Amino acid sequence: MGNPSAIGLGPGTLYITDLGSTEPSDLVSPWPAAWVGLGYTHEGNEFSYQLNVDPVDVAEELDPVAYAPTGRVIQVKFTLAEITATNLKRALNGGTIVAGAGFVTFEPPAFGSETRKMYGWQSDDAQERWIFRRCLSAGSVASSRKKGADKAGLPFQLNCEKPAGVQPFKVIMASPARA
Repeated sequence: MGNPSAIGLGPGTLYITDLGSTEPSDLVSPWPAAWVGLGYTHEGNEFSYQLNVDPVDVAEELDPVAYAPTGRVIQVKFTLAEITATNLKRALNGGTIVAGAGFVTFEPPAFGSETRKMYGWQSDDAQERWIFRRCLSAGSVASSRKKGADKAGLPFQLNCEKPAGVQPFKVIMASPARA
C-alpha cells in the first residue's frame, strides 16, 4: 500500500545566493540571510537528472555485460515572470546594472566572465528543500511579447556543476513521511 503523505504536491519558492554561502541544514530554520527569493514564475520549476552510460560489449555475448557511467547532466528549468534588471543579470550570469533618474540600464557580462550561483527551492508545504550548489544559466534566454494576458518572462536553464568536495545538489525531506 502507498503512503499519501509522501506525495509531492504544489509549487514552492526559488532562491539564489553566491557560491559558498551557508546552506540550510533542516526544514524548519529560515533560509540563511544571503539567500534571496527569485519571485514569481510562469509555471513553477522542473528538475532533471540524466545519467549517461555506454554499454560494455564482449564478443561472446549478444547483450552488454554491463553499463559504464560516462557522465551526468543535472538541470533546473523555470521561467521568471518578473522582468527586472536584477533578474536579467541572473539569467545572463552577470553584467552591470546602473541606476539613473527613473530608469536603470543593464549591460550583459563579457563573454568568459559569467558567474555561477547557488540556487535553492522549498516546497510550499515545507516538506522539501533542494540546494543546487554550483549552477550556470545556459541555453536560450528568449522573451516573447504578445497581446492580451500572455506574459513575457525570463527562461532559465540551470546547468548544475560539481563543486569541490561535495555533490552538485542536496535534498532535505521531511521524515518519517518521505524517508
